[in-house]
Amino acid sequence: MNTGLIENTAGRGAARFAKKRAATGRPIRAHNASSRRPGGVTYAILTFVFVVSVFPLYASAMYGSSTTQEVARAVGTLPTWFPTLTLLGNFREVFAASQFNFWTAFANSVLVAVAVTASTVFFSTLAGFSFAKLSFRGRQALYLAVIATLAIPAQIGTIPMFVMMNDFGWIDSLLALTVPVLVSAFGVFWMTQYLQSALPFELVEAARVDGASMIRTFWSIAMPAARPAAATLALFTFVGSWNSFFWPSVVMRSQLTMPLVVPQLRGAFTTDTGLVMSGVFLVAAPLLIVFVFAGKQLVSGVMAGAVKG
Repeated sequence: MNTGLIENTAGRGAARFAKKRAATGRPIRAHNASSRRPGGVTYAILTFVFVVSVFPLYASAMYGSSTTQEVARAVGTLPTWFPTLTLLGNFREVFAASQFNFWTAFANSVLVAVAVTASTVFFSTLAGFSFAKLSFRGRQALYLAVIATLAIPAQIGTIPMFVMMNDFGWIDSLLALTVPVLVSAFGVFWMTQYLQSALPFELVEAARVDGASMIRTFWSIAMPAARPAAATLALFTFVGSWNSFFWPSVVMRSQLTMPLVVPQLRGAFTTDTGLVMSGVFLVAAPLLIVFVFAGKQLVSGVMAGAVKG
């Protein structure tokens, strides 16, 4: 292999090592990194990570496939290792529960998650474009202020936020779950970092020279360029909104979202563990479907965000 190429790509130390190898009759051979295949260790690690990630969902299905007595007898292990008809019976019981309407809770979660995801992606991309490509007074200070909010726990603002929702008359309203999270500091940070490297200044300047307004430049230039990172942000935001439990439990009364369904399955004096775990599985199952269909966008977004230039 050409030592000059090694020096240009890996440095002088690597070039000296390559020369010593060549002098001993063991030259470094050129290889195509893209043609390499993962080894057994890589597959073992990936298999372990997959099993650890999927096991909680699998365990909830196995507990949902068991009666309370079977769960009590299974100490230190799963009550069963294969799904049974008990799981379908528990699903039907969750769907027909009298203390809540499952499909209404499902619709509420879908509506809130979609609205929050769409608004977060749009406003975060808009703010990221402004911070990354526009020059205005106080830009750096404002950006640092936005990032600093990431260090503040959300629970600190619960009481003042609840007072505001009560003054607006939004208690037990889906507006209380949507309006306070229309944009996130993490989303602004994510899109700013991505657009700084993915969107050249020349494209923005060319659009402005051609007479495009700033909004048109954002919509026609920045939004298409930000699509991979926006898809990743959308997936993270959807999952976070769907799984949100603390804030909905504070402001919701009669209307429920999917995470709030699970506590409703507990009895006043006894708890049917199988029924509760069936509810847990039904809450998590839609996210699994979302990941199956959006997994490619997630990977492409993360990889695109790691590429500079």
